[in-house]
Amino acid sequence: MVFFLSVIRLFRPKQWLKNLLLIFPPLFGGVLFSPEILRSLFFPVLAFCLASSANYACNDVLDAEKDALHPTKKHRPIPAGKVSKHTALLAGGLLFCAAFFCAIATSWTFTAILAVYVVLMGCYSLWLKHVVVLDIFVIATGFLLRLEAGAQAVHVPVSTWLFLSVFFLAMFLSIGKRVSEKSMLAGPSASLHRKTLAQYPDAYLEGVMLMTGTAAMLTYALYTIDHANLLYTVPLCCLGLFRYMFWIKIGNNGDPSEALLHDPFLAGISAVWFLTIIGTKYLIPILR
Repeated sequence: MVFFLSVIRLFRPKQWLKNLLLIFPPLFGGVLFSPEILRSLFFPVLAFCLASSANYACNDVLDAEKDALHPTKKHRPIPAGKVSKHTALLAGGLLFCAAFFCAIATSWTFTAILAVYVVLMGCYSLWLKHVVVLDIFVIATGFLLRLEAGAQAVHVPVSTWLFLSVFFLAMFLSIGKRVSEKSMLAGPSASLHRKTLAQYPDAYLEGVMLMTGTAAMLTYALYTIDHANLLYTVPLCCLGLFRYMFWIKIGNNGDPSEALLHDPFLAGISAVWFLTIIGTKYLIPILR
């Protein structure tokens, strides 16, 4: 049982929250709760959950020695010695196969997007995460691929402003994670765990985090101009960004999924935002 639970931890199911981006196109398009749309989303979301878990397993194999130097990552199954590298690679391979089976069952266009995601994340694990600035852009691109994959799966286009808003938000969150890591790994251990942390000048990450956070808010606000009722969600988004910045500046884990699951305030803001979208897009038109 302990081994089974360790393998599940290796797959990082908490990170599946990021794959909820696939539902954004139908959510904002006002068609999410159509039975046909819900059926169409099952395999796409499952495919990205499986592919991302496979990528995490392979990445942990590559980073086992470096993760052992991290205050929290050292407890992951591989550096903690609970799962062998061979087992992790075998499990990752099986998940990749299952992910592409689900993707092919969706469409060839979706399969192509998933393939780009897998290759990009593979390049990130092997090389790109060691390239300063580019490492942040690659992570943000992974979020955009999820968004486009969801749009292709249900044939609902993504508006320009929503695309840009998600891009800047992904940049903001990726930078926030780097800020928290740099704070948690102050000193020589930072570069030993992640080379790029030592290459970022002091205050650089905080500066670009403010810039991308501002850009995310502006582009989202511009998106709501064409959807007037959504204008009332802008203050909620602003509150969420401020709370996330506070969360990492007081020394907490900057991983977006971890922050959402462990900060009740941030989770509450997100829940109210989601319910407001539901009310605006789905309940108000019915009441009218």
